[in-house]
Amino acid sequence: MTTALIPALRARDLNKTYGSGDAAVHPLRSLNIDFPAARFTAVMGPSGSGKSTLLHVLAGLDTADDGEVILSSSRGETTLSGLNEKQLTRVRRESIGFIFQAYNLVPAMTAEENILLPTNLGGNAVDKAFYAQVIERLGLEDRLGHRPFELSGGQQQRVAVARALVSKPAVIFADEPTGNLDQATGAEVLGLLRTAVDEFSQTVIMVTHDANAAAQADRTVLLADGRVAGTLENPTAAQLAAALVEAGS
Repeated sequence: MTTALIPALRARDLNKTYGSGDAAVHPLRSLNIDFPAARFTAVMGPSGSGKSTLLHVLAGLDTADDGEVILSSSRGETTLSGLNEKQLTRVRRESIGFIFQAYNLVPAMTAEENILLPTNLGGNAVDKAFYAQVIERLGLEDRLGHRPFELSGGQQQRVAVARALVSKPAVIFADEPTGNLDQATGAEVLGLLRTAVDEFSQTVIMVTHDANAAAQADRTVLLADGRVAGTLENPTAAQLAAALVEAGS
């Protein structure tokens, strides 16, 4: 559908340097890329290629030395570059969802309280019908009163996925979301991300080192030395593994 061609997020001429002199590291070098709305994009690259730095800059968790990140949402376009920390916090609460490798659930809160936390912090009303749809689709109806220590790793990650979905963010960022999970549970979480795109028209950007995980995405962006080394549409795991070796050579 045509909405898949509309960028939810654009990066323009991003540069980032850590350190100086001989010790300088350049994780982003004049990087330009668009992320289509309502699509699942994976970002891969060799160690040190800049994928984690790119995710942090795109999500407003870090700032580039120069360049722009433009976020498109129901509220219009927002250029993250130049926003102060208070403004960035508001954008993250209103327009960005996060799924982390370590779940990042609050131990003292129930699953339901964790799911609703970003929405409550932002002072926004919850779409009760959509909330119920997400909870049912993720199979969490009988887990809402449980605290994280009472849940399995897969259940905790389902709570994290629900938390990212219910506020209807413009973009969901997933940082190695299957890294702490066994193969079966990891496949389940990837299926949930596909559901977020296919059934809820969410935009998902996932950083991963796993070619099998990236093969679940609609497209994969390969990074090398802080630049885009290539983009593959609907690649297989074997194609991704070969491309990753080439990018690192």
